[in-house]
Amino acid sequence: MHRTLFTLGFAAFLTLPLTAQDMPLSQILPEGSQWELVAEGYEFTDGLTADAEGNLYFSDVKRGNAVFKVDAKGKVSEFIPNAPGISGLKWGADGRLYACVSKEQRVVVFGTDKALTELAKEVRPNDLVVTHDGNLYFTMTPTSEIRRIDPAGKMTVVSSGVVTKPNGIALSRDQGTLAVSDHGGKFTWTFRIEPDGTLAHPGNYMTLVTPGETPEVAKGDGMTTDIHGRYYVTSAEGIQIFDPTGRLCGVLPAPDPALPVVSCCFAGPDHSWLHVANGGKIWRRKTTTKGALGFEAPKAYDVLPK
Repeated sequence: MHRTLFTLGFAAFLTLPLTAQDMPLSQILPEGSQWELVAEGYEFTDGLTADAEGNLYFSDVKRGNAVFKVDAKGKVSEFIPNAPGISGLKWGADGRLYACVSKEQRVVVFGTDKALTELAKEVRPNDLVVTHDGNLYFTMTPTSEIRRIDPAGKMTVVSSGVVTKPNGIALSRDQGTLAVSDHGGKFTWTFRIEPDGTLAHPGNYMTLVTPGETPEVAKGDGMTTDIHGRYYVTSAEGIQIFDPTGRLCGVLPAPDPALPVVSCCFAGPDHSWLHVANGGKIWRRKTTTKGALGFEAPKAYDVLPK
């Protein structure tokens, strides 16, 4: 049985001794902020995304057969039935929900009537983003590729072999930069999105903290961004947070460090709650910031809180 509740979780967080650390975690987490349990009873939660109202959507990529929704009151329901094996979800500016169906090796989109349309088949998709102007980018972890589906439906390879195991993917708030985590390395990469939708100037922009047993592999996974330009990258060490210049703000341990944390997004009231997929559970934590919604028109960074 799946059930929903909000309870106190872990309160601790780790800040790392970095010089010129202008965006410490103390700017992100209000006093008394703790993890709260949102949903449990699943096998492997993934694909976290939010709509304009702050409703949260997720999948159970290993066992579930639906896209699930958590409303503002914390109630969990099946939003789209008969949708198994989804590893990535994103809302588009067109009001449609895009998905990587990893088990079926295709990329699809659910219309406002929840009808499914196939966008690509015989692919190995992991996660995706959709720009405000309708360009879809998705990662292909097994083949070291990033692919693009343009608004006309044409698919092209826009990066190959640069990122060892491209996994999580996120847009900067102004949508001029595409960030991609590496599940097989220790960096999160960035690319400039050119006016024609191609990618340019790849760089290993963010260096993740790695476990002692795998010093060259951080297992970077799902990602999100906030309105101040920070990047939140799930990894073997927890949720690693970087400022817009690529400097590490700190590492937020997973609610249950014994289980993998693989996806994150901002949802809930005012999109100010950081949600994470941690094993078979979904957790949330109150922050002083807000999520940058990819389906909004591009915006400059907001003024940082004092």
